[in-house]
Amino acid sequence: MPVIQIVIFAILGLVAVGTAVGMLLSRNAVYAALFLVLNFATIAILYLILGAPFIALAQITVYAGAIMVLFLFVIMLLGVEKLPFKERLRGQRLIAILLGVVFLGEAVLYLVYRGQAGQLPLPDAIQFVSPAELGRVLFSQYMLPFEITSIILLAALVGAIVLTHHDKPTPAAEQI
Repeated sequence: MPVIQIVIFAILGLVAVGTAVGMLLSRNAVYAALFLVLNFATIAILYLILGAPFIALAQITVYAGAIMVLFLFVIMLLGVEKLPFKERLRGQRLIAILLGVVFLGEAVLYLVYRGQAGQLPLPDAIQFVSPAELGRVLFSQYMLPFEITSIILLAALVGAIVLTHHDKPTPAAEQI
């Protein structure tokens, strides 16, 4: 691998990690969503470098495009960027820190023991298909999971709006 590719890969990796940390530490919901969009775009460029253009395009189209537009729409509609920061569940920060330490320990154990386990055997007949064939299979054989996912996302959006909607009395209603 040429040195320039390693340098570009390292820079993009730092940008991906930096935007992820920026998203986690951002107090403003809009800024956090924009950090997440930049992270998705950086990951898509990494996929392109690794030779997976279909996954890169899907990353941009699905995540940075559709889902982040939905996130920003809900953030702007509900006005959550103005909400004060407070811990809703007692002890959630402690649980998050403990789970983070457990995950970090698992990652260290994986790095320590990965050389001892050896390579997993791959099946003999690995078939690579074209994006057209993949799309045909996804939208024929796996159409029901896509539809169920869209209904769940729509229900989550409606539920978020209903839970945060506050009725404001109209001036005509106050006079009656």
